[in-house]
Amino acid sequence: MSFGPPIFSCRDLTISVPGRTLVRNLDLRLEAGEFLAVLGQNGAGKSLTLHTLAGIRDATSGSTFLRDAPLTGLPRQKVAQDLALLPQYTEDVFPASVMDTVMIGRHPHIGRFQWESAEDVAIARQCLQAMDLEDMMDRDVTTLSGGERRRLAIAEVLTQMPLVYLLDEPTNHLDPQHQLDVLHVFREKSANGSVVVASLHDINLAARFADHCLLLFGDGRWELGTTDEILTEASLSELYSTPMEAIQWRDHQLFIANRPPG
Repeated sequence: MSFGPPIFSCRDLTISVPGRTLVRNLDLRLEAGEFLAVLGQNGAGKSLTLHTLAGIRDATSGSTFLRDAPLTGLPRQKVAQDLALLPQYTEDVFPASVMDTVMIGRHPHIGRFQWESAEDVAIARQCLQAMDLEDMMDRDVTTLSGGERRRLAIAEVLTQMPLVYLLDEPTNHLDPQHQLDVLHVFREKSANGSVVVASLHDINLAARFADHCLLLFGDGRWELGTTDEILTEASLSELYSTPMEAIQWRDHQLFIANRPPG
């Protein structure tokens, strides 16, 4: 049991939109090595929760902490060195190469009047390789497919090398092979001491890769616990407002929606 400050935490965090409270009094305490999956229906507040945790959106109340320091009191460059947010969507306003784009992840670690070092370039290349993009470094980002662009956004986050990864639907637009590859990379990151928080739509991927799950019901209620404890037929049926059935497969459970026709 750890008695020191967690790497990342929030206390009494409430997240609202006009006329509706999505998350009420959320308490999280994430230690090194944890992989937390965030699950919920569309509109339940998964993206807003990640954005609020990242400090780019104000909470209705409550506080977020990086180690034991309030996130709002830290210099933005320090936050960017230790915390990375992968948004759900990426928009390319200007033409740029794949290599130029992934190097953006190194900017928090480079001084105002400094250029990228050989080490920065090597890190960027390694992250492109991890995302199966090493042969596309000179490509313009506007020529990439949706899945390739998503993997580039993930490579950019990896290049940032933070302590905390906040990932909004990291498997969005990815084929099954690359979904597994991406989650294996972040599972390895957590095993090496990082904190990973990822919103996912695939319950079975959450069950396979996450240590803990946070269920958001969209009406202020939430449930947090270990993956084995919290992913049950009853909890998931309530979460998704449709019957969910657990099927034993090898040494795992698979969850499927079992809504009768009609």
